[in-house]
Amino acid sequence: MFKLKLPTDPRWANIAEDNIQEILTDHAWCEQKAATNAIGLITMLPERPDIVTELLAIAQEELEHFGQVLEIIKKRGYKFGRTRKDDYVNELVNFIQKGGHRDTLIVDKMLFAAMIEARSCERFKVLTENIKDEELRDFYRELMISEANHYTTFIGFARELGDPEQVNKRWEEWLEYEAKIIKSYGNKETIHG
Repeated sequence: MFKLKLPTDPRWANIAEDNIQEILTDHAWCEQKAATNAIGLITMLPERPDIVTELLAIAQEELEHFGQVLEIIKKRGYKFGRTRKDDYVNELVNFIQKGGHRDTLIVDKMLFAAMIEARSCERFKVLTENIKDEELRDFYRELMISEANHYTTFIGFARELGDPEQVNKRWEEWLEYEAKIIKSYGNKETIHG
């Protein structure tokens, strides 16, 4: 569905499961950052209340996911740690086209959001297929569906706001770029790490 060029090695799920407190904390902060990103896109599109409405729903859903992860952390008696730097996301930020036309920037930020949702969905799929923790397996299956919907929404907005042919070309560039950087990830106890 996402056409990611490099799948996550299923052994990453072992790293995640062995460090579940760390994964959950990192995941909670990923959800908070996703909500913040959606809010940032809202501020760029006041002339499109239809898109703003959908972005608001995404932001609210991401905050709801943040709350769900936080509840799991508390229920299990884990310590909720501080926010983490996400090197993967920071490398993706570097690929956003800057200095051009405002519309090009907005489209690229939509593709940036779609890429993060695509990889997150793929990672959640790896977790659902490989971890033994039944509660978390079910939880990540639900989130996988949500992330897939967010991916579809962001890609759809990019195509609506830009020339669909150019957007598809740029998405292929995003996929190639992401494939290069993801090679150095998948060996740490973080959602994207």
